[in-house]
Amino acid sequence: MSDSAITVHNLYRFFGPLQAVNGISFEIPHGSVCGFVGANGAGKTTAMRILASLDYPTMGHAEICGINVVHHPAEVRRLIGWMPDHFGNYDNMTVLEYLDFYARALGYKGAERRQRIDEVMDFTDLVPLADRFSNKLSKGMTQRLCLGRSLLHDPQVLIMDEPAAGLDPKARVELKHLIRVLAKEGKTIFISSHILSELGEMCDSLLFINNGRIVHHGDAESLKRSSDALGGVLYDVQLDGDPQALSDWTVLQPNIEFLESRKTGGRIRIDTEDPSKAADILSRMIRDNLRVIDFHREQRNLEDAFIDILANLEKDQNFTHAPPPIPGQPATPPPHAEVPVTVPDSTLP
Repeated sequence: MSDSAITVHNLYRFFGPLQAVNGISFEIPHGSVCGFVGANGAGKTTAMRILASLDYPTMGHAEICGINVVHHPAEVRRLIGWMPDHFGNYDNMTVLEYLDFYARALGYKGAERRQRIDEVMDFTDLVPLADRFSNKLSKGMTQRLCLGRSLLHDPQVLIMDEPAAGLDPKARVELKHLIRVLAKEGKTIFISSHILSELGEMCDSLLFINNGRIVHHGDAESLKRSSDALGGVLYDVQLDGDPQALSDWTVLQPNIEFLESRKTGGRIRIDTEDPSKAADILSRMIRDNLRVIDFHREQRNLEDAFIDILANLEKDQNFTHAPPPIPGQPATPPPHAEVPVTVPDSTLP
C-alpha cells in the first residue's frame, strides 16, 4: 500500500482557455482529515471530481492509495466514498429503499446487504427516517443520507465536497461529530468547505487553493499562531484600573499599535513575532505602573489567515510579473498542449 492515501502530482485541468486546476501537487497521509479551502471557482470541485474518477486531468496524475485514478477507475471507486455537493434522489423512494438500491448496485446480497444497511443507518441516525421519502427530507437529513450512501461499501477514503453547505447549526454539529468518529476509525477524509472555523476544529491539515493553484498546505494551529500580513502579532491586555491608561501608554511606545479599546483593557499589535520582544513590552508596562492582570497573544481566525495568504501571493505576483509579449512574436503555448494525458477508453461512468 502507498504511504499516502491521496497523491496529486503536477495536476492540470483546462476547459478551453479556463485553467480550473493549474499544476497542483500534494499528499494526504492515511488516517488524516484534510480540509480543502478556496473561494467559489478556485478549482476545489474540479480537483475532487478528478480524484473521484469522474473527470480526466489535462496533464499530471492523481492516485488513491497508490492507484492511478485515470488508468484504474474501477479499483479507485472501491476505495473511495464520494459525497458531492449535490446528488440525485428519486420520487416515491423511501430512505430505506434508497440505501437498499445502492447496496444492491454495490453487489451486497441477502443478509449481508441488510446488515450493512442497518449499520450505515444506525451510524448516520437514519433509522427514524427509514420510511420517509428520500426527496422530502430536510437539508441536514439529506446530507446524512448522502453520507450513508457513500459509506455503504466501507471505503478507505472519503471525498466530501461542501457537506456543511446550507446546514443549520444543529446539523453542522451532527456532521462534525460523524466526521470525527470516522477519523477515529482510521478513514482518510478530504473535505471542502467555506466554513473555515469548523474545518480548523476537525482537520489535521488545511489545503488552500486559489485560481487553480495550491497556496498553502499546513495545520490550522500554525496558521492561527502565525503573524499577520505585515509580520505583526495581536495581544490582548487587561488592566486593573482605568483601561484608557493602556491607550495613552501605547501612543508613546515604538513598534506598538493600539487597535481597540475593551471593557478592562484593549488589543495591541506588536510589529514582530519574536516572543522576547513581547516579554520586553510586558516588562515596560509593569515598570511604567500599568497594573496588568492579563497579557496574552491572540490567535488569528482562519479567515484572516487565508486573506493574508492571498494578499501576500498577490503582492509577490505583482513584483515578479513577467513582461508582456513582444508584438509580432507568438505567445508560449501552455504546457498541456504538448503533454496530454493518455485516457483509456470507456472508463467514465
